[in-house]
Amino acid sequence: MFLSLLDDMFLRLSKNVLMLGIVSFFTDVSSEMILILLPLFYITLGAGGVAIGLIEGIAESIASLMKVYSGWYSDKIGKRKVFVTSGYTMSAIAKIFFAIATTWPQVLMIRFAERVGKGLRTSPRDALIADSTDKDYYGRAFGFHRAMDTSGAIIGVILALVLVSYFSYRQIFLLAFLPAALSVCILVFFVEERRKSVEKNKLTLRSRFGKEYKLFLIAVTVFGLANFSYAFIVLKANSAGASDRTVIAFYLLYNIVYAAISIPMGELSDRVERKTVIILGYLIFAFMCMGLALTSQLTYIALFFGLYGMFQAVMEGVQKAYVADLVEVDVRGSAYGLFHTILGLTALPASFIAGVLWEYINPVATFVYGAVMASLAALLLLVLVR
Repeated sequence: MFLSLLDDMFLRLSKNVLMLGIVSFFTDVSSEMILILLPLFYITLGAGGVAIGLIEGIAESIASLMKVYSGWYSDKIGKRKVFVTSGYTMSAIAKIFFAIATTWPQVLMIRFAERVGKGLRTSPRDALIADSTDKDYYGRAFGFHRAMDTSGAIIGVILALVLVSYFSYRQIFLLAFLPAALSVCILVFFVEERRKSVEKNKLTLRSRFGKEYKLFLIAVTVFGLANFSYAFIVLKANSAGASDRTVIAFYLLYNIVYAAISIPMGELSDRVERKTVIILGYLIFAFMCMGLALTSQLTYIALFFGLYGMFQAVMEGVQKAYVADLVEVDVRGSAYGLFHTILGLTALPASFIAGVLWEYINPVATFVYGAVMASLAALLLLVLVR
């Protein structure tokens, strides 16, 4: 019975989707070995709440401009793989430099370079996944990709949890380069270009993006202003008395939940209205924020880390599948670029506002802000997109 479930899970997934899932698996092993330790590393470099908000917000926002460019240009030339390969390679190389950073402005520059690599690859990669998948299985394909991505994150967090007792942060950052390099090799040799020749069309991109897609982006923008960096959730656990190992264990719980339900959530969105699943994700985030605002008990904080994983499982793959539903195939890269750019550009004000509220008012204000904005986004999506 278990084997039949596995067969059904991988049904209709192309070789490209499977290989890109493996690439993301090893990339996230590398990334999470670093990312879970970064908020703690920031503290050792003297960074406060505002500085952390600036680092995370600027890195995501400025680098996000690459997402719309790479998506648009991959549509224009009819190729995806060159952008995907370049982006993964750049991110892998940037990770080496975390080990030699001595000030938080240096970390900001390295984080920016690493995010530029992500911006270069993300939109063409998502378009390549959609190009390689039957339209009835978009949710499954993106759910599988998120599950592989997050399974890698689980391994990365476990490695960080084990290694932090024996190695310094900087030594762990160096070790994290190895799985990143492996992911690039798999991408180069096993992922195939699937784009066909580009047909000329006199309509502008703006006119070819449908009304529903544009209205969806309004809700995405509002939610993006709520979706501050995960670093503040880590800081909440740290301020409540959690040790480094406990914080990593909480983050591991988040990733386990994320990986476990990404595929089921994607398949659910293939069977019911995708908009409903996205609204559910917004409301889960709002509930999590209110819970973190109201408690300082580590047991409850652990539960909210798990809820954060549920939110991510609902949101990441399903929103990307919804974009594929709403736009034509030959502007898909551009549509993903615009979608990811909005998420990136709103990351700066979201994380900066969260940092200011954290440092100059209190952590409760940070999470109340997130809950209010996420609830507003859910309402807008319910009302606007029909």
